[in-house]
Amino acid sequence: QVQLVESGGGSVQAGGSLRLSCAASRRTFSMSVMGWFRQNPGKEREFVASIRWSGDNTYYADSVKGRFTISRDSAKSTVYLQMNSLKPEDTAVYYCAGGGVPYASSRGAYNYWGQGTQVTVSS
Repeated sequence: QVQLVESGGGSVQAGGSLRLSCAASRRTFSMSVMGWFRQNPGKEREFVASIRWSGDNTYYADSVKGRFTISRDSAKSTVYLQMNSLKPEDTAVYYCAGGGVPYASSRGAYNYWGQGTQVTVSS
């Protein structure tokens, strides 16, 4: 069983930065891609960014492009999401996810999920 554990959420003012981390208990063939999603109550979980464990391919939602950066430390089986220039609309629970489809932005393409970490951006 793979476990994904997120950390690094919190509260910040608009314009500020946060870095989220996601540590995987182990890696499998069905988890070659790691992604970040976010969700607010009553809304669909939306794709934020993804990265492959091998190579430098990254993929971002238009809403975060240029502000957020996804990266990974393969030796530590950890994925990061650096969030800069945060806006109130970035407020959400952020989820780490693992899957096997490159550049996938749909929730169904990911097999493993973390428990989520809250990010709150105040104006």
